[in-house]
Amino acid sequence: PAMGMELKGFLDYDPQKRLTTFLGYPVLGGLEDLKEAAKKSGASEVLIAMPSAEGRVIKRVLEAASSAGLKARIVPSYSEIVSGKASISQLRDVNIEDLLRREPVRLDLSSIRGYVDHRVVMVTGAGGSIGSEITRQLARFSPGLMVLVGRGENSLFHLKRHLSRIEGCPPFRLVVADVRDRERISQVMDLYKPEVVFHAAAHKHVPFMEENPEEAIKNNFLGTKNVARLALEKGVRVFVNISTDKAVNPTSVMGASKRLAEMEVLRCAEAAGQDRCFVSVRFGNVLGSRGSVIPIFKDQIRRGGPVTVTHPDMSRYFMTISEAAQLVIQAGALGRTARCSCWTWESPCA
Repeated sequence: PAMGMELKGFLDYDPQKRLTTFLGYPVLGGLEDLKEAAKKSGASEVLIAMPSAEGRVIKRVLEAASSAGLKARIVPSYSEIVSGKASISQLRDVNIEDLLRREPVRLDLSSIRGYVDHRVVMVTGAGGSIGSEITRQLARFSPGLMVLVGRGENSLFHLKRHLSRIEGCPPFRLVVADVRDRERISQVMDLYKPEVVFHAAAHKHVPFMEENPEEAIKNNFLGTKNVARLALEKGVRVFVNISTDKAVNPTSVMGASKRLAEMEVLRCAEAAGQDRCFVSVRFGNVLGSRGSVIPIFKDQIRRGGPVTVTHPDMSRYFMTISEAAQLVIQAGALGRTARCSCWTWESPCA
């Protein structure tokens, strides 16, 4: 009632619940009964209260609502609720991330806690879309201290405000520093002595890096070289480098710079020995991340098209920011050095 809404009833996939009541309101049937139920009850909107349902289920509900001429909104996804980005009471419009939901990523929680709990964890590029999500996910595993390193003060400021609102958030320190500045990163590591490092600082816009190849090499390769070698020298136990599928047989400056970064991490892995973990994790298009192609497509559609694609036969593989961050954290639990753990939309592949 506080939202100006009046509940008319429920729809449920479970046939045993149909024609019963819940909280004093009737269960009006299943999804196939939506149009008739809305007509009889006078409902004008559908609230999708399935935070962990797969995208294909959400799509069916959305199509049924559209067919019935009803507006549809949704409660946040399970990952949004767990990471503290939203509460289950918040309603919002259905977006493309909801339609691409898959079976939840099943993390090996015990192995993650084994290397994160009560340890000092450092995240570079912490103010970026991937780095900030890694930070939010890490907060679930009770690190002793999170050292959040970034070059953009505004991004770090917003991250601080978000973390401050998370109940029970572990202690954290915000550090303005550039991974290209080896001496500064060395000072940060000497001060906080991280045992785990997630390296997410990078330039990732392919066209910009074609126009500014020097910056791609300085940030993506030399920056990674600084952080990885310092991690090796200072006894970091787990080092996870965030890479990209564009590093596979690279055809762009950005992809080549990330491939060079992977090779540097591999060299550090070989020097580190089997009791330490130095890995690179590749993934493709991350929905909601800065520079994702999806906002470009949506903007083109709003403007009436055309929707530009690289090639009619090209396939793109997507994952959500939450999935990407979780898989990055899981990679750190390998407990051994590895050349690359490559995760794509459909399945993980080495």
